[in-house]
Amino acid sequence: MAKKYFKPEFLNRLDDVIVFRKLERNDLLSIVQLEAAAVSQRLRNRNITLQYSNDVLNFLLDKGFEPEYGARPLRRAVERYLEDPLAEELLKGSISVNSTIEAVLDGENLRFTAKPLPAKPVRKRVRKSPPEK
Repeated sequence: MAKKYFKPEFLNRLDDVIVFRKLERNDLLSIVQLEAAAVSQRLRNRNITLQYSNDVLNFLLDKGFEPEYGARPLRRAVERYLEDPLAEELLKGSISVNSTIEAVLDGENLRFTAKPLPAKPVRKRVRKSPPEK
């Protein structure tokens, strides 16, 4: 097929021709999951846990799906609807370190609610009395 459109001089400069199949919805959903997991990991490095449902992932997929451009718009959708609003909340101080953030679908946007992580129980050291003789 490339022979129809390109001159032989150009085709001789190519090492190989790779034909890609069109991405399907499951492929794109996997990409959105990877992007959301990357955001979650960056937050985890700051002791913040991000929770989201499949509804949130499907929302991001719907916002970023453009068949003619493939997966590139998905990254922008994750930035626009997940990363940027989270960054704003962090800067405002609505989200603090050691908290859990739940992302939920709220109409045409995501809403974030922060809950403090439960405190880890403090273990008391128990002294053992020396054995009696």
